[in-house]
Amino acid sequence: MGGVPPFGYRVENRKLLVDEDSARHVRWIFDRFLEIGSCTELAREVGTRGIRTPRGNRIDKKYIYRMLSNRAYIGEAVHKGDSYPGEHDAIIDREAWDKVHAILQESPRKRAARTRADTPALLKGLLFGPDGAAFSPTHTCKGGRLYRYYVSQTVLKHGAGACPVGRVPAGAIEAAVIDQLRAVFRQPEIIAGTWKAARTHAADITEADARAALQQLDPLWDELFPAEQARIVALLVDRVDIGTDGLNVGLRVDGLSSLAREMLAGGIGEAA
Repeated sequence: MGGVPPFGYRVENRKLLVDEDSARHVRWIFDRFLEIGSCTELAREVGTRGIRTPRGNRIDKKYIYRMLSNRAYIGEAVHKGDSYPGEHDAIIDREAWDKVHAILQESPRKRAARTRADTPALLKGLLFGPDGAAFSPTHTCKGGRLYRYYVSQTVLKHGAGACPVGRVPAGAIEAAVIDQLRAVFRQPEIIAGTWKAARTHAADITEADARAALQQLDPLWDELFPAEQARIVALLVDRVDIGTDGLNVGLRVDGLSSLAREMLAGGIGEAA
């Protein structure tokens, strides 16, 4: 019984007892993971709620993964890799534990694909047509398949033909914007601008740090959960203007510097 007890417990007379104040946070973390399936996203929500470790440290995705894997929460004790019934009370029931671990056994890419349909539209509030009107996300179902689109508000108000670009397939326009963002991460002038902006918040960041952080996101992108992708797009993109001859993506330099600092701090990782 040496060391720090698991989050959610306290030690009295060399025995683990449930600490109800922190145990409710443990139950919420398990329940929330079942809803979103992402330690990365969950760590961000935990931070927003102000939940910290017993020592007052920030809870990151690795800490959450260790929590979700700690068999103490189902009333077991582990010794040399084997688990045994413990003398303490469980905080999590076995059914919830099994559901959590069924999710953890999936690959991050598979989990991301499974949750993609439930994610808000990537360009919601960012896409505008040649007449300046916003585009709204919509979808139709045909033959059991979901087809997503963005439709001009002008068309919604005045009918088809009211705008030269009335409706665009969501997948195609989102992929085009992502391709432009990925190209941006490799442009020297963008890297230099990001470094200068980030340096105002963290003086020790070098230009090489900024370059490494932005280039790191490119191969990582497909592993991120859709909700995380949407958050990053909202952080980086000021607006997307679409016309008959193509599209223009307006960037937020302050967003690029914030993203670079997150990457360097390890705040963005694989979807798990």
